[in-house]
Amino acid sequence: MKCCRPAAWAAALMALLVLAPASAVVSSDAGTGARAKAATVKPPREAAMLQSLDRGWSFRLLPGDAQLVSHPEAAGWKTATVPGTVHTDLFAHKLIPDPYVGAPEAGLQWIGLADWEYRSRFDVPAATRNSARSDLVFHGLDTYAEVWFNGEKLLDADNAFRVWRIPVQGRLRARANELRIVLRSPISKLLPQVAAMPNKLAGNYPSPYGDEPADAMTANFARKPGYHYGWDWGPRYVTAGIWNAVQLQSWNVLRIDDLQLRQDHVDEQRAELAAIATLDAVAAGSVELRLWQTAPDGKRVLAVQQKTELKQGSNRIELPVHVPNPQRWYPNGYGAQALYRYELEVVQGSQMVASTSARTGLRSLVLKRDSDAQGQSFYFEVNGIPVFAKGANTIPFDMFRPRVSKAQLRRVLESARDANMNFLRSWGGGYYESDAFFDLADELGLLVWQDFMFGGGMQPAYDDAFRASVVAEARDNVRRLRNHPSIALWCGNNEEEIAWKYWGPGKAMMQADPAFATRVWNGYVQLFGSDLRKVVAQEGGGVAYWASSPSNDLAEVANTVASGDMHYWEVWGNPAHPVSKYLEITPRFMSEYGLQAWPVQRTVDAFAKRAEQGMATPVIEAHQKFMAGKGNERLLKYVNDEFGTPAGFSDFIYLSQIAQAEGIALAASHHRASRPYTMGSLYWQLNDVWPGASWSSVDWYGRWKALQFYARRFYAPVAVAALRDANGMSRVHLLNDRSHSLRGTLRLRVTSLDGQLLREEHRAVELAALSAQRSAEYSDAQLLGNADPANTVAVFDLQVEGEAPARSVLYFRPAKEMRWPDAQLQARLQPAAGGYQLELSARQFARAVWIDFGDLDAELGDNAITLLPGESVRLSLRSPASLAALRRAMRVQSVGDVLAQGLR
Repeated sequence: MKCCRPAAWAAALMALLVLAPASAVVSSDAGTGARAKAATVKPPREAAMLQSLDRGWSFRLLPGDAQLVSHPEAAGWKTATVPGTVHTDLFAHKLIPDPYVGAPEAGLQWIGLADWEYRSRFDVPAATRNSARSDLVFHGLDTYAEVWFNGEKLLDADNAFRVWRIPVQGRLRARANELRIVLRSPISKLLPQVAAMPNKLAGNYPSPYGDEPADAMTANFARKPGYHYGWDWGPRYVTAGIWNAVQLQSWNVLRIDDLQLRQDHVDEQRAELAAIATLDAVAAGSVELRLWQTAPDGKRVLAVQQKTELKQGSNRIELPVHVPNPQRWYPNGYGAQALYRYELEVVQGSQMVASTSARTGLRSLVLKRDSDAQGQSFYFEVNGIPVFAKGANTIPFDMFRPRVSKAQLRRVLESARDANMNFLRSWGGGYYESDAFFDLADELGLLVWQDFMFGGGMQPAYDDAFRASVVAEARDNVRRLRNHPSIALWCGNNEEEIAWKYWGPGKAMMQADPAFATRVWNGYVQLFGSDLRKVVAQEGGGVAYWASSPSNDLAEVANTVASGDMHYWEVWGNPAHPVSKYLEITPRFMSEYGLQAWPVQRTVDAFAKRAEQGMATPVIEAHQKFMAGKGNERLLKYVNDEFGTPAGFSDFIYLSQIAQAEGIALAASHHRASRPYTMGSLYWQLNDVWPGASWSSVDWYGRWKALQFYARRFYAPVAVAALRDANGMSRVHLLNDRSHSLRGTLRLRVTSLDGQLLREEHRAVELAALSAQRSAEYSDAQLLGNADPANTVAVFDLQVEGEAPARSVLYFRPAKEMRWPDAQLQARLQPAAGGYQLELSARQFARAVWIDFGDLDAELGDNAITLLPGESVRLSLRSPASLAALRRAMRVQSVGDVLAQGLR
């Protein structure tokens, strides 16, 4: 890539075997007997060998593949990166252009139609060859992969989301073991059978490139990331590859397959856990299990010590753990993210033969579905606290997963935490996120709604083999992730139920072939109503399951305001209602809604030259995936509704961001103001898969759009929301997410844009704990009196000691109809401790002031700020650039400036 992004991703591995001698020092809480026994343990007599096979790989187009005719440059062996993908390997050798820069997408579709071959050779030490057991372990093969080892075919993999383990003891050589993997094109493999179906299953986004017919899409039949086939925020790159680690694992006594930390009861006084060890023993025998607990404060004790008899093969041993007065884990904004580490040692005689560790946070978490007069509630209760879910949906962080770095994940998830979010929904059209993602979510207090990997359309769940593959995939991933305290919900799929019931495919198929339609729906109910629910019940450690999003868990009516979760796309989507319509929709839990915007100018410049930028230029349309490249028409509608038609593309970028930020702020504030009926607001979407137009608030580079700055304010724990509806009625709500009541002052000012104060009121207010309360209600006439609505705003400020100041501004006319004065913005940049300080002031009203530093790296403490006449703020600024360079590059603009300079 042309930007500074990590080129490789070190995949977080499953906790299979981490063999290291534990400290012999034991807290006195464990007792003198425990201390004495621990001191006699010797280091492991064998390092159960774990050999990485990620090096030494090469790749090529498979000999005889049809694509060789037009792409002979890919015929010879070339070095490959594992974990990796075909696209990134081709790009590394400059055999293809940067997939993100310009408009190369159409010319790269041949890659997804080709079969590819990867190979590696490696030596194996004698100790490994002589081990009683040896497995080849593939943590991710995308997708239809034939695995050959020393000339023998060992596996036909068909699911990118599974871990594949193959016994190879007795097959290992000292030198030059050859591992060869053939990756078949999922399109070429599946298209003949899909095309032959008399009635097709509806897919998602048809290819515009002719590689498969619009009525015979293959993505729903492949267990690989659905977004590879294109979405309305990302390109179509149907990649393949060895996307996660490859290992040779060997052992003589036993292997620890898994350590589950099941939380059976957690409250303030005690936590009761079951540490469940799954051991694969070479032979029957006696062992001693020792479980060490390290508390968040660093105190380490021997929690359990137990002798047990193992049988040959798989053994499941449950160790009871009692934690008095636990330090509990809380979501962001409700308390600390206390984390406990547990280390399991398996001792035979005086030798430790295996060990592993796992981390968790102790908390109670319940999905509450209480019946009432309207329907049923839908909210999450953590440690007895009803949590209003504030956050966003996440999509994959790159088109090519292996190059997503932990630093990239940290940047985006810390952005969520810093914007006062406590909840993310990990969407089902991508992949199950890495351990690194969930480690960060645990540390930052971000609850995660995790979809299973079904992004839309309809699946062939009537097929027993397909369902069996999905169940195996689900077990792999639920087991991998279940110790994370951030996991709040497992959800069967994204939008499949409402697509079948309400979008036409179900009704059309019932008319064309009722028997087949019934079979399809029964398969759906079996997979999402029964099979996956059973996996979560068996493996999930008590976390709830939900059949689909949006749904009422397979009730007859889905996507309703009365019960369950809701997606709302009649703003932005069809029929493209104005944003004021958000105020008319009051759901139990809004899990999707959104407005689009372009990323900042610097991000657009990274993939399009200035001469290539325009509302309908080829490169810009290539990076605007909504409406097959024509999404700027829809985006312009929302910009024009409020601001008028931009004079140029740079103004369009800025105004699209402000339209997005203000529209989502209206919806999110309405959701919060509707508490406790509404208990969640997750906008679409937090992050991006590549640089382009989308619904995100943080772009692919990690740069904040205006929406992310707004989110930090509208998701603040203590806030004021003044909401004006289409009839000119404004309702003022005081929002308090704290677990205790607060007192403060609410100030109302009605002012002209040039600073004439027309009305001012102050009053003391009390905010109940965990509440939203209506504080006042006004008609336009009550607020304005005789003032000109095109020159007047009403400003509500809430001051609560110990909380950030909160503000909500009411406008009485669209921005394009207001008489904006010259705000006379002044920006003074000075050195300060830890970087720089920017003092920003306005002589007259300045709406959504945006400060930009061109191509310089610069991170502001705040942006997209609205200033009242005569008001000033001080903002922190971090940048490696010099003061002089920053001053030269700095540009400051507001809505009024842009409207005055070039809108009509």
